Amino acid sequence: MTIEAGDGVTVEYVGRFEDGTIFDTSRYEVAAEHGLAEAQDADPDSYKALSFRVGNRDVIAGLDDALVGLSEGEEATITVDPENAYGPVEAEKIREYDPATFEAMVGAEPEVGMHVHAENDLHGDVTAIRDDSVEVDFNHELAGKTLVFEIEVLDVWG
Repeated sequence: MTIEAGDGVTVEYVGRFEDGTIFDTSRYEVAAEHGLAEAQDADPDSYKALSFRVGNRDVIAGLDDALVGLSEGEEATITVDPENAYGPVEAEKIREYDPATFEAMVGAEPEVGMHVHAENDLHGDVTAIRDDSVEVDFNHELAGKTLVFEIEVLDVWG
């Protein structure tokens, strides 16, 4: 039985960038081998197969669409361009703040890599600190990136 829109699926996956660097996985052993588990301070039980209904856009469009036509037990490598993943980097989502204003909003001195949560529910990362400004990028961390997924379809259900 091949997967169609509306079917439920359970998949194991390894997500890589085009250079081969792993950014996410459902498999603890892969996360541990590549330093993700330690970097994310993750519990081994937090790594598990992903279950969702195909076509509901519970996952990125490129992955969702690529599952149609696959079968239970099948393995595939799927390349997803930015437009079908987390979108392109949008310049208007990169904002600059006066350092004093930033510190007052966040309650801490800025550091490159610092993650901030704005009052409007946006999440961003400090990407640059200059004498007169703090740059915060509110794009999704995977925006503008082509993603490569190695997937294994474990189960297809109605």
